[in-house]
Amino acid sequence: APVARELAEKGLAVLMLEEGDHFTRMDFNGRALEAQRKMYRNSGATVALGNHFIPIPVGKTVGGSTTINSGTCFRLPESTMAHWRNEMGLHEFTAEMMDEYFEKVEKTIQVEEAKWEYIGGPGRVIARGSDALGYSHKPLKRNAPECDGQGLCCFGCPTDAKRSTNVSYVPEALKSAAQLMTGVRVTRVLIEGGKAVGVEGVIKSESGKRKLTVRAKVVVLSCGTFYTPTLLMKQGICNSSGQLGKNLAIHPATQAMAWFPDEDIHSWDTIPQGYSVDHFKEEGLMFEGGTTPFDMSGAALTLYGKKFTQLMEDYNHIAMFGVMVKDTSRGQVRVGPGGMPLMFYWVNKKDRMQLQRGMEILSRIYFAAGAKEVYPGLSGWEVLRSTRDVERMARAKVRVNQFDLSAYHPLGTCIMGNDPKKSVVGTTHETHDLKNLFICDGSAVPSSLGVNPQVTIMALATRASEFIARRVESLYGSAEAA
Repeated sequence: APVARELAEKGLAVLMLEEGDHFTRMDFNGRALEAQRKMYRNSGATVALGNHFIPIPVGKTVGGSTTINSGTCFRLPESTMAHWRNEMGLHEFTAEMMDEYFEKVEKTIQVEEAKWEYIGGPGRVIARGSDALGYSHKPLKRNAPECDGQGLCCFGCPTDAKRSTNVSYVPEALKSAAQLMTGVRVTRVLIEGGKAVGVEGVIKSESGKRKLTVRAKVVVLSCGTFYTPTLLMKQGICNSSGQLGKNLAIHPATQAMAWFPDEDIHSWDTIPQGYSVDHFKEEGLMFEGGTTPFDMSGAALTLYGKKFTQLMEDYNHIAMFGVMVKDTSRGQVRVGPGGMPLMFYWVNKKDRMQLQRGMEILSRIYFAAGAKEVYPGLSGWEVLRSTRDVERMARAKVRVNQFDLSAYHPLGTCIMGNDPKKSVVGTTHETHDLKNLFICDGSAVPSSLGVNPQVTIMALATRASEFIARRVESLYGSAEAA
């Protein structure tokens, strides 16, 4: 979407192809299961397999996953950029170089700090507990300047307060004469003379499916970390390095609830992810709000029977928060049955210990805030009633599959790098193997970030648009001719 907007504003002819449908705020009714069926791939049942079963929700709609995410906005951390420069040879990535792109993205999607009046009870108790323990904490920055805390970010913003790409970049691209076709599944890249010259796909209509062929001077793939490498692998292209589909990073995450019987939390009238504890960010742990609607919160509890019923009846006194790990584990995407992506991911010992430490820290924050009971997403430790219970949980030997895991930020499967033998795309986002084919999505991001990646992906795409524009202009002679 950022590439389309940037190129269209330069006067280039741009066509966006989207497999999903175009939904507006009139379609966002707040019903979680209905939204998952309409706007999530596999109705929200996309998973990674390995030593755990990890759900990874992915959007399938105009706006992609930005339409159904929590709106959290971080810049690429300097520590991560330093890793790119020092360990991966990506020397051009400095804060000075990236600042202009971050500023442009933040202006377009209107990033600002979440307002206290809508952060509500979950943020209040986390702030109180963090203060008691001396931990750094603060409201999160989000792309939702007019948010009124309806708690439905992940199912389509009903007020268009969240400036996801379906209400920011895509409409702006269309205003500059770009075109958009929905319901199009791209099946292959057209190649002539070692260059990408368009795509083929299938478009659905009321009369059935029809073949679509698009000719273009430059092709930009933005199918996401799972579907971009799958498309290329099915065609057998862009893998001379052997890295296509590998290097999958996902930010494994878990959560815990806490019971505050004497305090109204009203979590359903808050920003689901409006607050954070960033004290441990440089250690690879990030704590962020993780409130879900009532019906989905019940599924997150590992309790059952009478205790489960009591807690659901007392939901107004329940706070929910999450923790994610800057993973050192890596997975892989392969072509699965029916040509669909099949993800494998193995959580290593270091990340498993980080998850356990994160659960310990979050539980201590809850008790410091006055919680009577804490309910970790950790089988075998369903109820904690004191810090002594927390200490026992922290010392326990736990398996990865005891955690209630999910993940939200898949990256790296078309890894960027200067060496064609070790990477899929170069620093301009053009593939090493195929000229005029650019990849601008999370799959090109070369490592785990430790923070929510949407602003980084958009900034990298904005930067890439400059290289793409120069390429098109060199092929046509000028932007006016294109």
